[in-house]
Amino acid sequence: MKKLSVVGIGPGNEMFSSIEARETLEGSDLIIGYKKYVELVEEYLPDKEYLFTGMTKEVDRCRMALEKASEGQTVSVVCSGDAGVYGMAGLVYELSADYPDVEIHIVPGISAVLSGSAVLGAPIGHDFAVISLSDLLTPWELIERRLDLAGQGDFCICLYNPSSHKRKGYLKKACEILLRHKGEDDICGYVRNIGREGEEYHILTLKELKDTEVDMFTTVFIGNSNTKVINNKMVTPRGYKGV
Repeated sequence: MKKLSVVGIGPGNEMFSSIEARETLEGSDLIIGYKKYVELVEEYLPDKEYLFTGMTKEVDRCRMALEKASEGQTVSVVCSGDAGVYGMAGLVYELSADYPDVEIHIVPGISAVLSGSAVLGAPIGHDFAVISLSDLLTPWELIERRLDLAGQGDFCICLYNPSSHKRKGYLKKACEILLRHKGEDDICGYVRNIGREGEEYHILTLKELKDTEVDMFTTVFIGNSNTKVINNKMVTPRGYKGV
């Protein structure tokens, strides 16, 4: 059976990749991905053959991987974070109907909601929602509804894709929606360049977050009504008795 693996590489630092991910990539004839993610892997596996595409070329990238696998090559598609969390796993399965001879193998990775949480402390210690602010594939009206309902439910919220050159005001709009249900002083945090050079984190209030500029390499965390700051870390208690 011909094989295509979809590999979550975590934040991109080799330390945060699983043993399975490393072994899968080492055993691949060809590694395919978004240019930035390919460059991250190339740093610790420089002798592999690579192909890459740019942003918004996900369908082309996955179809290319399936075609190469159907030709007999052992292929891996790399995804930042986890392969199934805003990754390529679902798209590969959607396209795989045209390549019935290719076996698909999914290799999990550490998603930004988990790696970013570890940097901040413990911001998702209770029920949480993960919402992407990118409206390239999801209408903004639906994103707004999801934000509103997550705010109503007092969830801890992790925001992916909070900003880009074309979406500079989206984080501000998201905070304004959440302020319908959350307090201005609710604890929030964000991490930039998780697990990479230049990693930094900040803890602030929801009111302050509303007027903060971030970029596409930033993951944002918004606490629930019980989230607090302990030793400059963002902590959401689970609610154990006696604590």
